Amino acid sequence: MKKTIQATLLTAAATAVLMGGSMSAMASSIKIGLAGPVSGPVAQYGDMQFIGAKMAIERINAAGGVNGRMLEGVVYDDACEPRQAVTVANRIVNDGIQFVVGHLCSGSTQPASDVYEDEGILMITAASTSPAITEQGYQTIFRTIGLDSMQGPVAGNFIADKIKPKNMAVIHDKQQYGEGIARAVRETATARGINVVMFDGINAGDRDFSAIISRMARQNVDFVYYGGYHPELGLMLRQASEQGLKARFMGPEGVGNPDISAIAGQASEGLLVTLPPAFETDPRNADLVKAFEAKNQDPSGPFVMPAYTAVQLMVEGMKGTNSNDPEKVADYLRSNTFETPIGQVQYDEKGDLKSFSFVVYTWHANGTRTKVN
Repeated sequence: MKKTIQATLLTAAATAVLMGGSMSAMASSIKIGLAGPVSGPVAQYGDMQFIGAKMAIERINAAGGVNGRMLEGVVYDDACEPRQAVTVANRIVNDGIQFVVGHLCSGSTQPASDVYEDEGILMITAASTSPAITEQGYQTIFRTIGLDSMQGPVAGNFIADKIKPKNMAVIHDKQQYGEGIARAVRETATARGINVVMFDGINAGDRDFSAIISRMARQNVDFVYYGGYHPELGLMLRQASEQGLKARFMGPEGVGNPDISAIAGQASEGLLVTLPPAFETDPRNADLVKAFEAKNQDPSGPFVMPAYTAVQLMVEGMKGTNSNDPEKVADYLRSNTFETPIGQVQYDEKGDLKSFSFVVYTWHANGTRTKVN
């Protein structure tokens, strides 16, 4: 009898341990890695990504979470530097995280995606536009923004239709994103009969552009397309104005940051920028915009709504599969259509959006923008 009682107690204790472990597992959060630049010259874009993803996590948790569990965002700083991005990706693996929003810069996203695909981690980038990232045939890599091959023709055709320059220069920062979009613009502009007299690169981090500006002046350049980020273009705009170069400039979403006006001052007036649509003006996003404004956050940054959407898609995949298995979620994303803050989302087999629009804006010296009709 004593043995029976002891056996019963042991069984009950074991069951309690198992149930306790199970309840603990059920109560544990689902962590989402938020990977991008917290530090470095383009940290402002990382902020856009982080506030978008964190807002989605906050609102989803307030609505009860996903499959009985809460979400937890964990920020990782890659400084938009490729080697640091790989270090971050490996940290995410070691931390047992299976879902990632990021990275931001294409040059960081590319090598990090190799790690995530090998480890079966689902990554959705809200900002990286290089086609090479998804041309590898990976199954757990997605994005919530369009490609250089979408954005480049928008800029190139606008230049041909509206600007019609006599002598155009295409300059880039020699990085995957900057050079990629610059090549896409040059290809479209050249095909449309625009005379591209210069295609050249500067180094990211350079501060003196007098030599390349002098070359553009000698070749009578009247229009410049720059592929890269705002710190270098801001200085180039200011120095071009100081040197008397009478040329209009244009760039991609990587230069669409109010800090470019802080750097270039009045020289930023009239800059042309291609950006995602102003999702914050969509009436369907009115409540979401109010939520950002209540936290004194700006919902208008080009990567805010795409980052919010990245988290939403992960959650819809978890709910749709009743699982947090990244491969099951990836299959679900490819097989379904979703209504999101960036509009209707459908994926192709590569993990690219089937459609995404870029819009041309005129930038103003006060850091605002106006859509070009």
